[in-house]
This record gives sequence, structure tokens and C-alpha cells, in this order.
Amino acid sequence: MDYATRLKLSAMMFLQYFVWGAWYVTMGTWLAETLKFSGEQIGLAYGTTALAAMISPFFVGMVADRFFSSERLLAVLHVVGGVILFYASTQTSFGSLYAVLLAYTLCYMPTLALSNSLSFHQMADPGREFPGIRVLGTIGWIVAGLLVGTMQLEATAVPMRLAAAASVALGAFSLVLPHTPPQKLGHRPTLGDILGLDALRLFRDRSFAVFVIGSFLVCIPLQFYYAFTNPFLNDIGVSNAAGKMTLGQMSEMFFMLVMPWFFRRLGVKYMLLVGMAAWTARYVLFAYGDNGTLVWMLYSGILLHGVCYDFFFVTGQIYVDSKAPGDLRAAAQGLIAFVTLGVGMFIGSWLSGLVVDGFSTITADGVQRAWQSIWLVPAAGAGAVLLLFAFLFNPGRPRAS
Repeated sequence: MDYATRLKLSAMMFLQYFVWGAWYVTMGTWLAETLKFSGEQIGLAYGTTALAAMISPFFVGMVADRFFSSERLLAVLHVVGGVILFYASTQTSFGSLYAVLLAYTLCYMPTLALSNSLSFHQMADPGREFPGIRVLGTIGWIVAGLLVGTMQLEATAVPMRLAAAASVALGAFSLVLPHTPPQKLGHRPTLGDILGLDALRLFRDRSFAVFVIGSFLVCIPLQFYYAFTNPFLNDIGVSNAAGKMTLGQMSEMFFMLVMPWFFRRLGVKYMLLVGMAAWTARYVLFAYGDNGTLVWMLYSGILLHGVCYDFFFVTGQIYVDSKAPGDLRAAAQGLIAFVTLGVGMFIGSWLSGLVVDGFSTITADGVQRAWQSIWLVPAAGAGAVLLLFAFLFNPGRPRAS
């Protein structure tokens, strides 16, 4: 890959995740403090990304891969999405905001797969070249969080408008990305191709079935973090909460680099168990930490993000790749994404909101939330999944290619 192409792809990844990080992290604070939405409404708003994650494979499989070049489709989706996101920032009622936000996420979520496939198309050795490009996405997320937190914009609609402007800019920039023609001209995909249903036969392996069920279940407590960490930190008086939450992405980058060392010493099962244990520990730290002498517990919980994400999700992707035969690997990865990022996170978004409402009371000073009780719920959920894995999961030997 030449230098100019690398530079363009790096800029694309930076903006791709800057857009997401700018509005997604702090939306809960805006909805709770400014618009006075309930916990359930905040959870459902975050669930729009999960709904879009379930629907976007149909779009990519049925339309994007067959009729349009990736760079032009990215341009259209990001420009249209930017306009919709700006409109979402002007909404003040739950019904209208939810509908507009869902329309936006239906534009945004397909661009995650499209930006990856466009990058892979330009690479002779994706395994060696892609990580150096993709890391710019994590940096973009970090920069967005630092910018929003430093400017104290968390309880306002400005982060959405900032993301909208960046989205339109990325749409315009997409037109100068390397040409990437449709990948499946003349091929009519089936429902099984799109959803990875062919991979269902892997459920004959009990441990693979345990892995899929456990991945689904752990995504339910996971969504508590994404939807309610920023409102929690702001509620207890942590300054520049969005900026401090970027420590999680910095941790993610570090643990991604050291994962090979841990793999050699722990293996798949214990990597997954450590990841699940980190989710449990994070929520316990949040439950008992405060903005005083125990603030170190809050920082520790945020820094555990690298272990939570890399040790479970990245290790899980590697496990799926090792268990599935060559002709089922793409289908298996698609099935896992649908079950976790789609169904699991949607249920988690809705359930997290109900839990927050259940431990909230309305007083003369506003809504008071019992955060300790709230965080102990996902801690218990993640702990239960940890026990399920410890007793039932046995990865076995990798399948030959």
C-alpha cells in the first residue's frame, strides 16, 4: 500500500470513530440532565445502535455489496446521516428523538463494515497492515471525548452537532478515497448468507453453543457501561467525565498490543474468563467508588475497559475463527455479531434503563439515583455468566483450516 492510500484510510478511520465517540458517550447525560428523560427512555435511545446493527447486514448484503462502490456509498450515508443527526439534536421529546436517532443509526452502522471492507480491499496483507490503520479510529474516539469533556459540553446537544459536522466532512472526504467496486456483482445472497445461518450447525459443539449463549448474556450487563457511565460520573461530580472516560480507549490500545503475550500464557478459555471477571470487577468498583478518597476505584473501573473489550470480544472473534471451517468463518462471525452487537445489546439497553428507573426516586431537588444498587445489578449478571463459562466452556482444539 502506498503512503497516500495509507494516509487517506487513516483519516477515514479517525473521522469514522470521532463521529461515534463525539455523541455516543455523553448522550445519556444530555438526555438525563437537560431533557429529563427516564432511565428506560435513555436505555432505549442507546438501543437504536443495536437495532441498526441487526438491520445493517441486510443492507450491506443485499445492496452495498451488489450495486454501489464502497466510497460513494460511504459518502451518501455519512452526508445524509450528518443531516439527520443534526436534526436529532433539535428534538426535545422522546418519541421524535427516538425515531430520528434510529434513522441516523441506520445510516451510520453500515458504514462500520463498509469502512473495514474498503480498507481490506486496498491491502496486500490485511493482518499486518490493518491494525495500524484501525488504531486511528480509537484515537479519533479519544480525541472526541477529550474535546467534548474539556469544553464542558456533556449536558448539551452540541456533541451531536459536532458529530454531525464531522459526519458531513467525512462524507465529502469519502469521494477521494480509493475506488472500491461492488464485491458481489451477479451474486444474489440468501437470508442464510446475510445472517450467517449456515453457522448454526456449529451449535452441535456444546462449547461453541455455550460461547454463543454466554456472549449474548454478557452483552446485557455490558450496555450498562455505555449508556450510564457518563451520567453516573457527572451525577457524582466528576469533572471532565467524557475526557476521563477516554482512559478506557487508551487502555484498549495497550492491551491489544500485549494480547499475544497473554494468549501464549493463558489460552482462549482463561482469556475469556479474565475478560468476564473484568466486567464484574468494573461494576463493583463503580458501585463502591466515589468522587473523594475512593475516586481511584472509578479510574480503575474505566481503565479495565481494555481487558473487558480485548480479552472477551477480540479473543472471542479469534476463537470463532479457529472453530469454524474455512467455508463457515464469515457466516460464524456474522452470526456472533448479530447475536451480541444486535440482540444482546438491544436487550441490555432496555433492561439497563429499567434498572436505573427502579433505583431512582423523584425529590424536590430532582431525580436521585441509587448508583451503588444500580451497578451491583450488572456486576451480578456478569458474575453469573462468568460462572457459566468456568463450568461449561471447553474450547477444545482449533479446527484445521
